[in-house]
This record gives sequence, C-alpha cells and structure tokens, in this order.
Amino acid sequence: MFADLNVFKTAHALAVHAGQRQAIVAQNVANADTPGFKARDIAPFNQLLATESSSSGMNASRSSHLNGISGQDLRWETITPKAASDPNGNSVSIENELLRGVAVKRQHDRAVAIYKFSLSVLRTSLGRI
Repeated sequence: MFADLNVFKTAHALAVHAGQRQAIVAQNVANADTPGFKARDIAPFNQLLATESSSSGMNASRSSHLNGISGQDLRWETITPKAASDPNGNSVSIENELLRGVAVKRQHDRAVAIYKFSLSVLRTSLGRI
C-alpha cells in the first residue's frame, strides 16, 4: 500500500528535473565564450507534467494502473530558446543563466521539502515520529 505513493514519485521527478536543468545551465555558462554556441534549456517541469498527464486525462498511481502509464517516464528534451546572439553567434547570457540557476535551486529545494514533509506525514500516520 505504501510502496508506491504518487507524491514521492512526483517529488523525485521534480528533483531529477532540477538536476538535469542545472547540468544544462552549467554547460551554458561553461560555453559562454564559445563561438556559435546556442544556449539550451529544458521545458519547465509543470509543462512536462501537464503534457504527460493530459495524454490520458488521468494520473496513474501504480505501474499497472491506466494501462501502465506513469509520470516517471517524462522526457528531458533540451530546447534552444530564441535569444539574441553576439556577433560570434553565441546566444548565452550569463545574467539569464544565473537567474535560471537560482530558479533551479529553488525547484530542487521545493522537491526535497515536499519529500521530507510527505515522509513525516507517513511516519506520523504509522505512529512513528
């Protein structure tokens, strides 16, 4: 019964998304001076989750539920946002990347907080504190 809770799956997917997005932000910053490099990003988590859940109209709570559809198979496709580029063709803006990095850290912190709170609710419901 408690082996496959949807809140833990969603928190895990949010944390994984934050990690993947942070890696792309780091690559963008590392290539800020590379001629012709185009900044990349991942679609926001809420868009990916909405796309995944709207495909069936419902969220699956376990692997055999709703013909095996689950929210854990989200695709982390990179996108190239439209941005102005330098004369050398580089479209990385350090300021934008730093703001994305802060947003990603907040997203990861939110995922960890949701996980910890859900775990404490589960422990309390079982009578363990």
